[in-house]
Amino acid sequence: MADRHNRDLDRQPAPPPEPLPTTCVDTHAHLEIVTNTEPDHEEIGKVLADAKSVGIDRVVQVGYSAEQSEWSVRLAENWEGVLAAVALHPNEAPVVADLESDLKRIEELASHPRVRAIGETGLDFFRTEENLRERQRYSFIRHIEIAKKLEKALVIHDRDAHRAVLDTLHEVGAPENTIFHCYSGDSEMARECVDKGYYLSFAGTVTFENAPHLREALKLVPLELLLVETDSPFLAPMPYRGALNTPAQIPNTLRVMAQERDEDLTLLANAISANAERIFGSFVS
Repeated sequence: MADRHNRDLDRQPAPPPEPLPTTCVDTHAHLEIVTNTEPDHEEIGKVLADAKSVGIDRVVQVGYSAEQSEWSVRLAENWEGVLAAVALHPNEAPVVADLESDLKRIEELASHPRVRAIGETGLDFFRTEENLRERQRYSFIRHIEIAKKLEKALVIHDRDAHRAVLDTLHEVGAPENTIFHCYSGDSEMARECVDKGYYLSFAGTVTFENAPHLREALKLVPLELLLVETDSPFLAPMPYRGALNTPAQIPNTLRVMAQERDEDLTLLANAISANAERIFGSFVS
């Protein structure tokens, strides 16, 4: 993933949107890729301040490797309004040198009081070749078990693996709070997730012209199961697709979500804030 991350650092940030009429939360970000700094660097403070200026006053920093999960915990220790999730990304897990050692480190990090979720984990049949998928599934199951053992939320990365992810959750048993990050399924899958009580988190992709299936799925999700995220620095929402994404871009995605759902923007933002606090707990303690 390093080469992809380096390419993203060359992008220019999208300009700040019109501020929200209330506050809200970015439930999935990778700030280490946005800034390429240590977690206590002033550049982090600038990114968070820019987000706060448009109404985004809380961020969940999400892990994808043992080393970067440690970075995420340090970030959450250093900055008000930031919580952490820790995990081995499904593209990382099958190729690490010592999977058991890394899984052990993830479980240790997960006990930290500022870590409120296990993620992002899951299945990715787009980038992971077939002969590594059993190892990927093993890692996913181990992460599910850690989440249940420690009573943490589970943050799922699902790419081209919808049925396999749902079947694994059914087989192993999903944690009480299970989140499909950057939801990519259709309306039929959304109905199945809603029936199971899973949270669906929508990113900038829901604003893309070529994603009507996401907007149809969005309309089916009850307010109490809905989240929003940037997945920054990736997936900047329209009209700035291709720019460097940051938590400050949440208002652009939220406005499209409110329009598609024919819902009041303040009501939507407040409901998502309440969902995030219910899943992750307080962002200030």
